[in-house]
Amino acid sequence: MKGMDLFAKLEYVNPIGSIKDRTAYWILKRAAERGQICDKTTVIESSSGNFASALAAFTRLVGLRFIPVIDPKISSTYESFLRRLCPTVVKVEELDDTGGYLKTRLEMVHRLCARIPHPYWPNQYGNPDAAEAHYKLTAGEICAEFDSLDYVFIGVSSAGTIAGVSRRLKERYPKVRVIAVDTEGSVIFGGPPRKRHIPGIGSSIVPPLLSHATIDDVVLVPERETVQACRELLTTHGLFAGGSSGTAFAAIKRYAPRMVASKRPTVLFLCADRGAPYLDTVFDTSWATTLH
Repeated sequence: MKGMDLFAKLEYVNPIGSIKDRTAYWILKRAAERGQICDKTTVIESSSGNFASALAAFTRLVGLRFIPVIDPKISSTYESFLRRLCPTVVKVEELDDTGGYLKTRLEMVHRLCARIPHPYWPNQYGNPDAAEAHYKLTAGEICAEFDSLDYVFIGVSSAGTIAGVSRRLKERYPKVRVIAVDTEGSVIFGGPPRKRHIPGIGSSIVPPLLSHATIDDVVLVPERETVQACRELLTTHGLFAGGSSGTAFAAIKRYAPRMVASKRPTVLFLCADRGAPYLDTVFDTSWATTLH
């Protein structure tokens, strides 16, 4: 992109394929250290795909039972992966009052925790360990690579990433501008709820971890621009990335005229997951024509 030095942090090269690998690993690690989980524990969590996939793999490694709670919007790739690793997968079908499924999924998590012995709910939306994972791991790697950084664009969903990364980067680069990226139809930053089609970014609740983030500005991106940006990342830059990555890239395009012009800024965005789960949606031309 002209006028800036633009960098992408490719979180989709993590073992299970997304930035949520860090969250899942760190939450399970800290819970085990505190004695919150043991060999009898059943981990139960709501997820649109990435976090559940990471939890499924890591709990399997250590011999824990995991029940993911998903909904019809989940990618068939993620659902197939979960059903191969988890004996029980709970799929809710009822829309919540915002026209999405998140609240319905969370209600199901609470019901399951009430009736299953030795439950553990990671609670990616409110667990401080989620933010700590990105403070120590994700942001730690960024700080090791950059002597200076002017702008960082971070997609927001559960808010753990932006909570942890923003705090660490503000400590290391006091003048860095943290730009939160959200999708139209999400309520995170006060917009009216509307049906959303691309999972992995946005939310129908305001995640509690958002209060731990230090944010300088917010960019809302229409889903049609996310589609265009994902395809540009692939065809022009060779990055086969998912919906939140495209949304962040689109946000940079929207925000570029507002960047300080006195020098060539160093800009970073996160590619949270790979593009394969989005082949039937974002990368499908006929599907994309249904977006308004």
